[in-house]
Amino acid sequence: MTIRAGLVGLGKIARDQHLPAIAKTGGIDLVAVASRNARGEGVNNYPDLDAMLAGEPDMDAVILCQPPQVRYQAARQAILAGKHVFLEKPPGATVSEVEALIALARAQGVTLYASWHSRYAAAVAQAKAWVAERTIRHIDIQWREDVRHWHPGQPWIWEAGGFGVFDPGINALSILTEIVPEPVTMLSASLEVPENRDAPIGAALSMATASGATVEAVFDWRQTGPQTWDIAVETANGSLLLSEGGNMLRLDGEIQIKAPDEEYPAMYRRFVGLVEDRAIDADIAPLRLVADAFLCGRHCPTTAFED
Repeated sequence: MTIRAGLVGLGKIARDQHLPAIAKTGGIDLVAVASRNARGEGVNNYPDLDAMLAGEPDMDAVILCQPPQVRYQAARQAILAGKHVFLEKPPGATVSEVEALIALARAQGVTLYASWHSRYAAAVAQAKAWVAERTIRHIDIQWREDVRHWHPGQPWIWEAGGFGVFDPGINALSILTEIVPEPVTMLSASLEVPENRDAPIGAALSMATASGATVEAVFDWRQTGPQTWDIAVETANGSLLLSEGGNMLRLDGEIQIKAPDEEYPAMYRRFVGLVEDRAIDADIAPLRLVADAFLCGRHCPTTAFED
């Protein structure tokens, strides 16, 4: 069976990642796009999800790439229509939204997939196996990038529910919660919010593993030049560095893996398998840490930001 899929929200992430990944993945075909301002090539085009669901009764799955503020209602509508749902990260604006979608998908017997793409970076699986055999002492995360490059002309990212710097930062938290074999809790957070925005441009987090290892993270959207996506793990028996967003692994300073980014094709292969089994894969651990950061965070106003 080949999954007939429709994509909602034809923005930068859809064009850069989703369309190429679908094209190279067996078992899934893109048959429709719903977008207010863009058109997909070689597929049926609709102005919104309502029209797409009405016009494509044989469609099997819906891929949601709109801003997180509107993702819950769209996912709920698609699930109630009997469609399998692929959620771009973050899977929702709140933890309770995603929990409600999980319950609804289970009741409807359809697949729900929260796609934490950074977990599919080339070196993450080996890093997870290495960490599992050691006692963690400390983890340091540095996730710094240029918002003007990655989110040009996207005002929703700065609005309530748009996550601000946690939009990329949650990628680091998705890797953290994947490679650490025990729960991670939030201790404190300092959030830098521009005076003309509703979401942070920077954040410093203090966390801990269940057994007491310290975890410090710095997220910053003001990086220029080379971007920094590093997770360093110090253990009782050596050190690990995941860099390039999880595509390069160093153990005790020696490179073990350096591979190109193939995260989205890997996610679509996973989605095809989930649909075959009508299974749910929607871990909320990274989203819960972001929610905790906002809940216990100290807001530090900073200067206005102009895109």
